[in-house]
Amino acid sequence: MSKIVSADAAVAAIPDGAAVASAGVIGWVTPDAVLGALGRRFAETGAPRGLTFYFPCGTGDAMGIKGMDHVAREGLMKRIVAGSFINPVDPATGRRPELMRLIRENRIEAYSWPIGASMQWLREVARKSPGYITRVGLGTYADPRHGGGRFTERTTEDLVRVIEIDGEELLYYPTWPLDVAILRAASADEHGNLSWEDEPLTTANTALALAVKASGGRVIAQVRRVVEAGARKASDVRLPGVYVDQVVVDPEMMMTTGVRYEPAYFSGPRIDIATLSPPPFSADRIIANRIVPEVRPHELSIFGFGAATDVPLVMAEQGLFDDGRLADYPGTTEHGAYGGVVMPGWQFSANINPDAIMDGVTQFDAIDGGLCPFAALSFAEYDADGVVNVSKFGKANPGAGGFIDIAQNARRLIFAGTFTTGGLQAEVADGRLAITREGKVRKFVRAAASITYRVAEGVRIRGQEALIVTERAVFRAAADGLELIEIAPGIDLQSQVLDLMDFAPVRIADPLPLMDAAHFRQCPATKAAEVTA
Repeated sequence: MSKIVSADAAVAAIPDGAAVASAGVIGWVTPDAVLGALGRRFAETGAPRGLTFYFPCGTGDAMGIKGMDHVAREGLMKRIVAGSFINPVDPATGRRPELMRLIRENRIEAYSWPIGASMQWLREVARKSPGYITRVGLGTYADPRHGGGRFTERTTEDLVRVIEIDGEELLYYPTWPLDVAILRAASADEHGNLSWEDEPLTTANTALALAVKASGGRVIAQVRRVVEAGARKASDVRLPGVYVDQVVVDPEMMMTTGVRYEPAYFSGPRIDIATLSPPPFSADRIIANRIVPEVRPHELSIFGFGAATDVPLVMAEQGLFDDGRLADYPGTTEHGAYGGVVMPGWQFSANINPDAIMDGVTQFDAIDGGLCPFAALSFAEYDADGVVNVSKFGKANPGAGGFIDIAQNARRLIFAGTFTTGGLQAEVADGRLAITREGKVRKFVRAAASITYRVAEGVRIRGQEALIVTERAVFRAAADGLELIEIAPGIDLQSQVLDLMDFAPVRIADPLPLMDAAHFRQCPATKAAEVTA
């Protein structure tokens, strides 16, 4: 009997109060047709109601591929637990995602977990373990003593607890059953056997399916095409059809917003790296230029979303990957693509010309095991106690993503971002930087709005090395505070650095070196570098 059904039929039997889980990474591998059908069913019928949604990662971009925003409807969504939330301003409408409105207005229960915990927790559900235990996230916003990942006032239940084993404090995430999984794969046969042969990521799909089946639930898979049974090698089938109940076919599904189908993302015909467009000149580009010298050959580098993702494209432009040397600079993200070139913007998470693609749960095993020794991550705030925040600030509630797992377990860290934000504009000429309009929002603050990672503690206790790189100054994180170690040519130390910090560096290098002028010579003279974050 064929398992192939329409998207509307697949969601028709989801009952009130169900726990529904789905896996995707921004636009990548997002089962948008099925999530859209569920949102449409509620809009037309008022059912189902009071669902709990579980997203190991932010699923959809709330723009071209709406993902979780399809189901961000008051009455349909009672609770959401997510490894990250998508929080962009849609350039077409000027609005943030509907899910962000529900969170800001306290309309739903919202929890944010680190992506590593949200993926590895699925494995514990699948094997009917009491819960997931980890050191990652102690002392951060995920710790119940600092909020327990609760993002709204109506979110009162503690889903994370602190326990002690052999005298050591650990975070404990108790398991609970999941009723429905909504997955996406590349192809299925009539029996539901799934493969991801032309998807750039597999994320937590397999773990999610097993968790739902172990809970006695139902698995729905969205695919691009149906193939004949036996047409694929058994080694290519990543999820046996016995774990799949229904298959929805969407031959027109996008790979991600702006990319309908590009084989170079899964090692089909490869793209000439020299043809990739370098990042436009901007404050973020200056930051990426400064980070490049910190990337070491033969050391696995992991890049996070934001300013840091420009680094591989700058390296390509500088010729560091020429003559087969790309393999000398292995790079990855938290989502499992290895090798090739990490891409920025809404194409982040997938790599052009990857050498290998690991599933998301296994990737976090590697991250938590310290196998990614160098990490370049972004930051929204850095405070006087050596706390970095990317999880909750202003009107943005993106959560941590993979930040906590990566930051806690790397040996060398760079936190990248502009010195201020909210309308920052700058110009460069003759290797010198001029701030023409200062950002409205300070990022070096007395106390961060959310504790994403305690950098000073990592330096002091775990021996980590950490730099904070901005367009106008570079700091080294020491156990007792920030050391200012470089300043951009053309920048006044007092008025454009120290006066814009809510706390003072513990030390300033004397003499204070200038950042290399070459970092400011990647564009025609006097071209504006503008940031409006």
